[in-house]
Amino acid sequence: MPASSTHSERELLRLVAPCGLYCGGCLAFSGGTIRGHARALGDLLGPNFATYAERLSAMNPALGDYPQFAQLLEFLASGSCQGCREGGCQLGNCGVRACILERGGSFCGLCADFPCENPGLPEGLLPSWRKNGERIREHGPAAFLELVRTKPRYP
Repeated sequence: MPASSTHSERELLRLVAPCGLYCGGCLAFSGGTIRGHARALGDLLGPNFATYAERLSAMNPALGDYPQFAQLLEFLASGSCQGCREGGCQLGNCGVRACILERGGSFCGLCADFPCENPGLPEGLLPSWRKNGERIREHGPAAFLELVRTKPRYP
């Protein structure tokens, strides 16, 4: 599998799950863009911004909601998932990782039996699994990553 010019094969496998979900855009992923941006924003605001937000809330009432925002920002900055290839699927009932390990492949879309009858995914993910698998098969994993890495993870 050729790696893109911007991502090594190892990085590609870290960022894209075997089922074709883009881990790099997931809010739970420790190496993801959401976590990185949330941490950067938290760093820019600094540890004392709550005091300023409280004082400035008279001028802009939205700042009165800063404590709730800070709680959400902290959550978004705390992603700890290593991706299903490293730590197991966050879905809990996904059978894709076990199947890929058993078959020795990298992505469902590159499997000779794709699309199989029962990939072991929650029903709500089946349309994405099929679409992503077809895109991986058609374009290759590296090109697929380039297609999805700048798109919203939660359209």
